Amino acid sequence: MEINLSKLANGLRVATVERPQTETVSLGIWVNTGSSCEYKDINGISHFVEHMVFKGTKSRNALQISEDIENVGGQTNAYTSREFTVFYAKMLKNDIELATDVLSELVMSPSFDAAEMAKEKEVVVQEIKQTNDDPSDIVFDYFQSTAFADQALGMSILGPAEKVRSFDAAKLREYMRHNYAAENIMVVAVGNLKHDDFVKMVEERMATLNPHTDFVRDPQIYTGGQFIKTRDIEQAQVLLGFKGINYGHPLYYPTSILSTLFGGSMSSRLFQEIREKRGLVYSVYSFTNTYTQTGLFGIYAGLNQEEIKNYVPVVADEVKKIVNDYVTDKELNRVKVQLKASILMALESSSSTAEVVARQQLVHNRFIPVDEIVEKIESVGKEDILQAARQIFGGKPTYTLLGNLDKYPDYEAVEKMFAM
Repeated sequence: MEINLSKLANGLRVATVERPQTETVSLGIWVNTGSSCEYKDINGISHFVEHMVFKGTKSRNALQISEDIENVGGQTNAYTSREFTVFYAKMLKNDIELATDVLSELVMSPSFDAAEMAKEKEVVVQEIKQTNDDPSDIVFDYFQSTAFADQALGMSILGPAEKVRSFDAAKLREYMRHNYAAENIMVVAVGNLKHDDFVKMVEERMATLNPHTDFVRDPQIYTGGQFIKTRDIEQAQVLLGFKGINYGHPLYYPTSILSTLFGGSMSSRLFQEIREKRGLVYSVYSFTNTYTQTGLFGIYAGLNQEEIKNYVPVVADEVKKIVNDYVTDKELNRVKVQLKASILMALESSSSTAEVVARQQLVHNRFIPVDEIVEKIESVGKEDILQAARQIFGGKPTYTLLGNLDKYPDYEAVEKMFAM
């Protein structure tokens, strides 16, 4: 995969992957900011900015933004995470300049109309209520805030309703002025296009973007601990977690393999032992959340509340098997193939490729060749898995429960179960 990269005079990076055999182009603007870059008084502003830019710009109102894209059969959307805010589109190849114009206006010239803002605040408040009403969704916010207590990384992406309702145009513009700067942004397009032509389109529209950010990202410090909330629901939500690793950690690939082996698929240990053999759960899996400075290794299950006392010890037993060096060549080879296949399959999608290219440049300040990634996966041995497992599971746990709770292991009991 050949990646073309240019840097504008203001420092904005523009990357493309040319695929002349296709009829479409996927493009987007990746901003290296999200809820972890907020402070308490403006929690939720990254997500609210993402909403509000679609409500109007200097030359388009909300309807025109949608119609301009959809009239030519295109698609556009956006999302906010803890460390990224992304605006993206997919178009037929001849409409790339239109898509570039629309997306660049979202970042460069949002209008933040007061009437539109008043309406959108209530839309986002409804989104917050919907999340709060969904136990399998809100439990992850509880989990995050427990793992990273009293800091930006532990705050919710949506923010509290009272904060959202307090935002005004001045606050949104101030936030964008601090966080939306050329050095903090990647513009990427993948598909049937010419690199030089695309760079020119971006330069014509984004050359005046401020070069430098002036915000400081808070330290990201894992704390761990316990959060238990009683709620009258049929199924209990259980999340166990441990301190993970950051993007640049030498155990990044062993940890990815560990998570896949432990609970990342239907052939994983958790799924086979807890669902298939014991029938304790419908859903169980492990995952890794990787951040700039740290990470989080999580284990999720939804189950009948009376089974929690049986479920947690089984998870602890499976952890100890790995920590005690019980990893077979067969499962290690299978997981390596799974990871390689998922990476290579994702790169067949122009949208996924654009995502990978943007994130690698923003996180690592370079593109990581696919061959290098495959080589690093292949080089992981059993001793690397053991090292990752001992580092992760040897730390303080995060224990989050939500449901119609009665009898369950307390935090002290959980600590003892997972003690190495």
